[in-house]
Amino acid sequence: MGEAAEEHGARSEAVRLEDRDGILLITLDRPKANAIDVATSRALYAAFDRLRQEDGLRAAVLTGAGERFFSAGWDLKAAAAGGEGIEADHGPGGFAGLTELFDLDKPVIAAVNGLAVGGGFELALAADLIVAEEHAEFALPEVGIGMIPDSGGVLRLPKRLPRAVASELLLTGRRMSAGEAARWGLVNEVTTGPGSAVESALALGRRIAEGAPLAVAAVQEVLRATEPLGVADGYARMRGGALPRYRAMLDSADAQEGPRAFAEKRAPRWRGR
Repeated sequence: MGEAAEEHGARSEAVRLEDRDGILLITLDRPKANAIDVATSRALYAAFDRLRQEDGLRAAVLTGAGERFFSAGWDLKAAAAGGEGIEADHGPGGFAGLTELFDLDKPVIAAVNGLAVGGGFELALAADLIVAEEHAEFALPEVGIGMIPDSGGVLRLPKRLPRAVASELLLTGRRMSAGEAARWGLVNEVTTGPGSAVESALALGRRIAEGAPLAVAAVQEVLRATEPLGVADGYARMRGGALPRYRAMLDSADAQEGPRAFAEKRAPRWRGR
């Protein structure tokens, strides 16, 4: 994982990286349940920072090793051992390296291949898109151990589900199936068979990579900046000159290349500027 991993105290063996033709495949690999401790959070952050820094990477797919767990979330054994308290410093991106990483302009797709529990569910919620295998399940059981899912679950879930449904999951800790998650629009696609979520997520990443890099970054920026706003206020925010990715997209050579390629009936040649 190179210099970024060393800088943030990351340990690479828990997080495997593979460049799949411009899509960074990130595999969380901590048997038996892919639980996340501080070192793993920092290794995940290093992976997302690599995504941000390398121009050749256009998106990331995040998954868990094995077929049973995407991630069981916070490593309670590490916490119980006394070395990692509830307010431990998980690094620049917060828990799991992504839940408090608010300026990433390249999409992350969670390929949920099993149970996404507690912080594992919060990690999936921090991704831009979710693909889940049909046996996957999602749960936030924190109230049962005297806490709340404050690594984004209590904040993000009510924005993604009807409030009553989100409140039920938060207050009871019950499991939601992949099928139910898809019915509520929480999951983009439900797939069948071992490894199918990763393959579908990689295909989705490749479709994203067909778009202009600056346009993809501008979509990410505008979505973040306008999410809490109404349409009129969103327009004002977008047009107000304070969104650098949006401005760069408007002024780019790629914004001229796209219409030109369409008129000439050829594939566009994106330059990222």
